[in-house]
Amino acid sequence: MSKFTTDSGIEIQRVYALRDRVVEEPGAFPFTRGVHPEMYRSKLWTMRQYAGFSTAEESNKRYHYLLSQGVSGLSVAFDLPTQIGYDSDHDLAEGEVGKVGVAIDSLEDMEVLFGGIKLEDVSTSMTINSTGYILLSLYVALAKQQGADLKKITGTIQNDILKEYAARGTYIYPPKPSMRIITDIFAYCNTDVPKWNTISISGYHIREAGSSAAQELAFTLANGKAYCQAAISKGLDINQFGQRLSFFFNAHNNFFEEIAKFRAARRMWAHITTELGATDPRAQMLRFHTQTGGSTLTAQQPINNVARVTLQAMAAVLGGTQSLHTNGYDEALSLPTEQAAKLALRTQQIIGYESGVTETVDPLAGSYFIEQLTDELEAKALKYISHIDSLGGSVSAIEQGYMQEEIARSSYAYQRKVESAEKIIVGVNKFTEKEAKHTNLLRVDDSIRKVQSEKLARLRANRNNDLVRSSLLDLKAATIEERNIMPYVIKAVENYATLGEVADTLRAIYGEFQG
Repeated sequence: MSKFTTDSGIEIQRVYALRDRVVEEPGAFPFTRGVHPEMYRSKLWTMRQYAGFSTAEESNKRYHYLLSQGVSGLSVAFDLPTQIGYDSDHDLAEGEVGKVGVAIDSLEDMEVLFGGIKLEDVSTSMTINSTGYILLSLYVALAKQQGADLKKITGTIQNDILKEYAARGTYIYPPKPSMRIITDIFAYCNTDVPKWNTISISGYHIREAGSSAAQELAFTLANGKAYCQAAISKGLDINQFGQRLSFFFNAHNNFFEEIAKFRAARRMWAHITTELGATDPRAQMLRFHTQTGGSTLTAQQPINNVARVTLQAMAAVLGGTQSLHTNGYDEALSLPTEQAAKLALRTQQIIGYESGVTETVDPLAGSYFIEQLTDELEAKALKYISHIDSLGGSVSAIEQGYMQEEIARSSYAYQRKVESAEKIIVGVNKFTEKEAKHTNLLRVDDSIRKVQSEKLARLRANRNNDLVRSSLLDLKAATIEERNIMPYVIKAVENYATLGEVADTLRAIYGEFQG
């Protein structure tokens, strides 16, 4: 076992605890102190950088650059048409192609996106929800094309549709069929891609929409509970599918509250899954990815965001995250430049290799403040969850507008505090300066839509359209007959059916949700 010391030669113990407090061991139920006994003493968190813009060719260049700089996992951002199931040449895609992420229309784009990257060698997180089943199918099809062993493929699709209805809005189908698609993904991956994380239950966008930390915690875990109940009702074993669930949290500026939130989340999830029948510790433990708060970034004095991101990243690490994305300081103005993305990665690396906070497990445990904050956040979150249960669970609560109203109320109250300067935002409502014009920002050209449309025209002209039609008809039949749709989606995209064609096949059956 490695020996850790401070710069003064003081040996650092693995775990510290107050002598008069019940000691919880890291890696043991209820996992308040971490999901692994050694945490970062044995392995640092996965350092991801969220990237994707313009065309697959441009995003591929950024991925190779990030991998060369020490990134240990890729995190893919998709443009809005891809997120809501439209091909780039669809009328509703105009003005949005390649803007907030990469445009993916078919397997052809995926081949380019991951050109020169062996999928067996990287862990890939894909921030995609309503079309998550299609992007996973494209990824599996590409892995098969590369000759990869699907049993070794690792990564995550966000696949969290409930938070889309509650906070973000990139949904397609109504809630109940969307839940059916998610349980199909659970069942398929359980047998065919067992190391893949089938869902990343996301508090991130709930927080971005304006929720408090307690609401982020409560609504995220309530949604997680709903996914578990849906899978159990389909006959799936929580001790199996529960091991492939992961979570995605936001990290904001209130340093100690964020740390306590992460600790409370683990403890609460351990008890929730146990109540649902989980007995395997791997199905009881909450593993999570963290991204620093996009909504906390300011367009004013953007270099100040370096300090914000550092503070938030440190909170995530002290809270025990399993992977982390740090935002670029310029993201309130544009997609991150290469320089900003590199500095964001270096922030993680400095915390990991220079700060010393990784050398003992849960270093703030035993702090009266942290322990009480953990307890108080748990109590507030459990009160919200109890009310959601009384409404019939997350799906029913969302259909009734409860979560949406609570988030809106919280967001309004926060904004009032900022406007009255009760809440200080440095460079925004205090310590302001006359702003210089920002230069060297990354902009995506509107010509991307034309490029993607031309590629689609060539694809449709050159593929075997009889095979495409046949595979889409098979998918339609499987959907109507309530067979698992995943093998049929994979077959369709292997025949170069487009994302829009697959999404439209299910649109014709389920319709679109009118939120």
